[in-house]
Amino acid sequence: MTEHSKHAFGSPHADLMGTQFDSFDREREEITLRFDAPESFVTQRGSVQGGLVAGFLDEVMGWAHVWATDHVEAPLSLEISMSLLKPVPAGPLVGKGRVVRRGRKVIFLEAELFDLSGALLARATSTAIPTPRPTGDT
Repeated sequence: MTEHSKHAFGSPHADLMGTQFDSFDREREEITLRFDAPESFVTQRGSVQGGLVAGFLDEVMGWAHVWATDHVEAPLSLEISMSLLKPVPAGPLVGKGRVVRRGRKVIFLEAELFDLSGALLARATSTAIPTPRPTGDT
């Protein structure tokens, strides 16, 4: 575990989502994070509320850019588009986020959220602005 991975996710929102670093593929600019969706995120329909699913996807897309820039930049989201493909259960989840294209003024990101069996639950894309990373959290 690197120094970055030890301290990167110590924010209240990341703790709430149970965010844990898994891996970063520098060549693909792809990060894998593990989450633990609490029961409190589940609606009466029996799955995680959609806006909270968007939070998992936003988190993993953002960290893909942070890691791709060696923790120097953080994206400021302009637009996020999400598709819910299957109900997202409480409990362990795996998110994969990657930088599709990074320019000086605009970044394009994408992410998928999986259950532990590898079933694709949701996916998202984002258009963002690269900004200097604030101290502490993204």
